Amino acid sequence: MDLQFYLILAPVILFSLTVHEYAHALAAWKLGDDTAKNMGRLSLNPLVHLDLIGTVLLFIVHFGWAKPVPVNPRNFRNPKKDMLLVAVAGPVSNVLTAVAAAVLLNAVLENFDSYAALSSQEAVFVSVRVLWWFIYIGIVLAVFNMLPIPPLDGSRVLYGLLPAGADRKYLSVEKYGILILVAVLFLGGKYVGYFLSAPVYIFITACGFDQSKLEMIARAMSGTG
Repeated sequence: MDLQFYLILAPVILFSLTVHEYAHALAAWKLGDDTAKNMGRLSLNPLVHLDLIGTVLLFIVHFGWAKPVPVNPRNFRNPKKDMLLVAVAGPVSNVLTAVAAAVLLNAVLENFDSYAALSSQEAVFVSVRVLWWFIYIGIVLAVFNMLPIPPLDGSRVLYGLLPAGADRKYLSVEKYGILILVAVLFLGGKYVGYFLSAPVYIFITACGFDQSKLEMIARAMSGTG
């Protein structure tokens, strides 16, 4: 990987993680819990959200996490339902970011020659790479965080959907969640990567990227004319 790759990937990852955690904090605040706000987490400053291991993994294997936003369910009117909504807010923010990037990328690809004439082919290629990584990281973050393994968002969603009794049993194994997550990542890392990549291509197909556009993206990513 060259320097340009990391110069592009770093701000994309920082932005995506920050938006994800900000969405959690904003949802919690809107639903009545100001814990995250009081701890400085209702912020678009990436430094207050970064988790060292989760961020490093995003650079290495392109999936990871940030520091969980602190939430006090006792401040909610409907703790179980509201916790589910707070959990969903993060992945939804990443999907919305990916949608916005897909709209822009479609526009760039449809007007590729015009933009290249105004600047240069390489400048347009860089724009394509940035937008592609916004799509890729956004969808991967959303899908990864929806896995029902504590402390990922999917565990909160699953808890919110389980009936009384089953939800308490699920909570009893929550303390083992991080061990399960580490085991999944390190024992099945390659397969997890395949699993997370598939939704990206489903997403871009749904967004109208045909074969010709995919070939243009491949050219931009490889830097060939």
